[in-house]
Amino acid sequence: MTGRRRRRGADVPAVSPAVAETPAVSPDVPAVSPDVPAVSPDAPTETSDTPAAGAPGANSPTGESAPPPEPRAVQPPPFPGLVHRRVVVDVPATTANLGAGYDVLAMALDLVNRVTVEVLAEPSVELTVEGEGEGKLAGDRHNRFVVALELGLRWALGEVPQEIGWRIAMRNEIPLARGLGSSAAATVAGLVAADALTGGQLGERRQLDLACELEGHPDNASAALLGGFVVVAMVGGRPEAVRFDVPGRLRAVLFVPDRALATTAMRAALPHDVPHRDAVFNVGRAALAVAAITSGRYALLRDATEDRLHEPYRAAVYPELPSLVSAAREAGALGACLSGAGSSVIAFADDERTLDAAGEAMARVASERGLAGRVRPVAPRNAGPIVVEAT
Repeated sequence: MTGRRRRRGADVPAVSPAVAETPAVSPDVPAVSPDVPAVSPDAPTETSDTPAAGAPGANSPTGESAPPPEPRAVQPPPFPGLVHRRVVVDVPATTANLGAGYDVLAMALDLVNRVTVEVLAEPSVELTVEGEGEGKLAGDRHNRFVVALELGLRWALGEVPQEIGWRIAMRNEIPLARGLGSSAAATVAGLVAADALTGGQLGERRQLDLACELEGHPDNASAALLGGFVVVAMVGGRPEAVRFDVPGRLRAVLFVPDRALATTAMRAALPHDVPHRDAVFNVGRAALAVAAITSGRYALLRDATEDRLHEPYRAAVYPELPSLVSAAREAGALGACLSGAGSSVIAFADDERTLDAAGEAMARVASERGLAGRVRPVAPRNAGPIVVEAT
């Protein structure tokens, strides 16, 4: 049994231009770019000549030598050495934007999905889910974890034969469609499992490239892979992420509504253009958030988590949002904002009394507005994914 923390790795060459076909993904998964290597529809085969049994003429009624049998096709084992291998991976939840840092700031949280995968020598996907997402996740190759796993294996080993399959068990703490990075966690878990199965042939840089390509935006994917607090931007078509440990006693509390909100719907609520003054406002607030978190000056988060680029527009789809944020702030929270695209709202504090007060205030306002949900205390998680077991 091994335990490995994932940290930033060395750079690797850019994605190969050789492409053909992308894996089938569900409608809510962004298409992988054409630069992804093809999956061969057929596994390679070998032949071996089998000599005729017995002495010459032994099987012939005329005493003449019987013709040798036709050569018998022998199927080589798929991914030799990997069948029946087993990997267990823990991957954290994430909160993105942190108010003003739209698509560029994110933080890992101590809600964890644990995924166990075993390689099967048959073309099937066996999925069991305990906790969040039970009865809701695709139990086939459209599953986001499987898509990422097989993409990672193609990069490392060249192809995934159709004869190979997966036995997957998920124990999930991360709610689906609540702005807490559940899809990014599944993507990162698949890539980390592929890396573990192939002895580290992907590396962290390649995993970051592939995770952001599958997710379509880099914030949650980077935080899930690197842990801690990340600042990320697309540079020349590739994600560049800088991570920091979150210092001190910063804690958070979530209000997680029962109502799910799809990222696509929440992005559709945003305008194509925003006033220049609002863009300038957000640049300053996002920079302030980086300074506040990396220096431990958490009192600055009250201003740093203010936003004018997305939350005011998303309130049209999520009308309870302004009241929830205001309630947490009035209860003494250091700052409060929508988590990712929602529907969760996150409030920050550095003492337990304020944390409890902010959670109670959000729950009270939600109840008054008829919004069912639950309160969940969380903490920043400086560790990224951990390979708990690889056998």
